[in-house]
Amino acid sequence: MVIKKAVYKTSVVSIDKILNDGLAEFAFVGRSNVGKSSLINRLTGKKGLAKASATPGKTKMINYFDINDSFRFVDLPGYGFAKVGQAQKDVWSGLIGQYLTGSPTLATIFVLLDIRHTPSELDRQMVEFLIYNQLPFMIVATKADKLAKSKLANQVKVLSRALGIREEMFMVVSSETGYGIDKILNYIEHKMESNNE
Repeated sequence: MVIKKAVYKTSVVSIDKILNDGLAEFAFVGRSNVGKSSLINRLTGKKGLAKASATPGKTKMINYFDINDSFRFVDLPGYGFAKVGQAQKDVWSGLIGQYLTGSPTLATIFVLLDIRHTPSELDRQMVEFLIYNQLPFMIVATKADKLAKSKLANQVKVLSRALGIREEMFMVVSSETGYGIDKILNYIEHKMESNNE
């Protein structure tokens, strides 16, 4: 898969504005500082496409990006940043939850985790939510450049045990170096091909 065209489509802050126009969607979800914007920018080859907030946890919108005129990346609000009040967190989880369970064209949810850290309680809740609702997801372990390559496989084992899911569901990436980016693009290509059959 080569991404030749990637454009910002729109941002929504309320459930009634969630898009539903038939395009397949690949959503990105994770903690506020896990590198969602960096990953989207690396996948598309456009540095400023998804903008990281200067204050982690400040982005409260669902951001849509049209890719190759044939599918869409969806950047969901980050969760779990310490400075977020409980009421706000409930709003975000409501918006995220409604999107995840209500999008009829959701092809895959990429759950981002920092490969260096044990999954948080919110990470575990997200994975449990996806399993409970039988939603298609993969785990993307980010910031692989921060660990020695010899330690990556063992760290995936640790994360896999912590979440109770198979290691095959993990993709290890670095937005900084490009490590593992092809694997995600190939996955998206296969998913699109199977959707079109």
